[in-house]
Amino acid sequence: MKKFFNEFKEFAMRGNVLDMAVGVVIGGAFGKITTSLVNDVIMPLVSMLIGGIDFTTWKWILKAAQGTEGEAGYVAEVAVNFGNLISVILDFIIIAFCIFLMLKGINKMHKKEEEAPEEEAPAPEEPKAPTSEELLTEIRDLLAGQDKKAE
Repeated sequence: MKKFFNEFKEFAMRGNVLDMAVGVVIGGAFGKITTSLVNDVIMPLVSMLIGGIDFTTWKWILKAAQGTEGEAGYVAEVAVNFGNLISVILDFIIIAFCIFLMLKGINKMHKKEEEAPEEEAPAPEEPKAPTSEELLTEIRDLLAGQDKKAE
């Protein structure tokens, strides 16, 4: 059993798993933001454009409620809430669009890096070492100069 927990600990502490966990948490928070955007901003505007109807209350009632809530024998209504479905679909479209824009920006940055790699300045040329003929000529000239001084 201890081996199992050690293997799990090793798996859970890998960099990829931790990065993924952070992504999931941030994604959940981003999902809440977009849900609020859809429910509190976009849907009221859409509702106003279509005549002031509360979009999320759109439903298809399959079986009406029987009795009043809290009474004995009360049966809740059975309905297909397609207004909520439309709201969730809009939520998904907004999240997908935001991710698309983010990836498009990241790809554009990578493309710029590939197109214009840093140009390396040419290294200054090292002075060429003299050839053996040049060295021998220089030695000869120095010796000839010493011979003239000695006379």
